[in-house]
Amino acid sequence: MDARLELVDGDFDMARERAAAVARYDGIRLVEDSLDIETCEGAATIGLELVDTVPSFDAVLIALGGGALATGVGHVVKAWAPEVEVICVQPLGAPAMTHSWRQRRVVTTDSTNTIADGVAGRRPIPAVLDDLLLVADDAVLVQETSIIAGMRMLLDHAGLVVEPSAALGIAAILEDRDRFAGRHVVTIVCGSNVDVDAYHRWVGAAPVHRS
Repeated sequence: MDARLELVDGDFDMARERAAAVARYDGIRLVEDSLDIETCEGAATIGLELVDTVPSFDAVLIALGGGALATGVGHVVKAWAPEVEVICVQPLGAPAMTHSWRQRRVVTTDSTNTIADGVAGRRPIPAVLDDLLLVADDAVLVQETSIIAGMRMLLDHAGLVVEPSAALGIAAILEDRDRFAGRHVVTIVCGSNVDVDAYHRWVGAAPVHRS
């Protein structure tokens, strides 16, 4: 089966709107991250792996964008380890879902300003917010400098080249060390889809591609 790739000049939400328009026009199914149960169930398998770990943990930090990762993992954690604190993390420059969680209603923003483009949504989906309200214990915002510091730490200490969104959990720990001191904390490193030149500008070291 052939596939057609269309580049949209704009941000995540503009691409989502364009995809919805194409789906309506062509009469095809739109698979929408965070809204389709399949994407949430896929993320939930990470939660199944986590709750099966030994020793157990008492907090999990999850990157928050559209909500699939946070709701999928969050539902599993709350079902199997309800005592674990589920903390969602977003950049200060893309706070729509965090503001929505805090106010318990959909809050949109006109723009985003963050290097963490994987979580840079402006318009939360109401049904996804409803799910998030059931499982998240907290939602926090982190600065760009902390995200970059987290990326650098993952490279230096774990040999991992990650995209900015994947370093949000580390950024949250760096900004609130006292909160997490002495605790067994898990964070999900969720991707390495990063432009090499941009990575070099941010982190100061070009990623090494290992065979």
